[in-house]
Amino acid sequence: MGRMTGPKCRQCRREGEKLFLKGTRCVTVKCAVAKRGTPPGDHPYKRGKVSDYGRQLREKQKCKRTYGVLERQFRRYYQMAERQKGNTGENMLRLMERRLDNVLYLAGFAASRSAARQFVAHGHIEVNGRKTDIPSSFVRANDIVKVRSGDPRKKLVGDHIGMTKDRGQPPWLAVNGEQLSIQVLALPKVEEFSVPIQYNLIVELCSK
Repeated sequence: MGRMTGPKCRQCRREGEKLFLKGTRCVTVKCAVAKRGTPPGDHPYKRGKVSDYGRQLREKQKCKRTYGVLERQFRRYYQMAERQKGNTGENMLRLMERRLDNVLYLAGFAASRSAARQFVAHGHIEVNGRKTDIPSSFVRANDIVKVRSGDPRKKLVGDHIGMTKDRGQPPWLAVNGEQLSIQVLALPKVEEFSVPIQYNLIVELCSK
């Protein structure tokens, strides 16, 4: 199972904004973007004007880093989105939003998407009563995502829900904090996407 490695704070600094890759650290004074908002590397201010290709690439990298996918998987999502009806960019981001690890993060069951990915990979989650350990699996409308019964991580998940209440929850998910379950009410709409990404720039880049 491929995953992104390396310093996460450098990724946020490179994109020039918080991607919330390190959970609660990103909302404290320790956040690298807040402390040092310049891009990583030597002489970050001496870079020239960003070209159209550069803007497209930065938007693509921002999307990949936020959702924690690698290039090969990203290309596969784009190809899946192309085969679907409607806007390719919207379809692709909807696929990203439907990832199981992203759903757990949005519901407040984990401090970050990478933590949610690990949570699923270790077998602590079940979907519609069946155990799953694939973080990239897609949820569908009316699915029930739940922390497995008797799991020792229940207290940890409950603590995370209490810490992330002020973050808000998307309207397409119904979270039950007592039963530690999530019901997928519908597929996310464009205005309900959790990450502000200019998907038209990504489509322009990937369609070349």
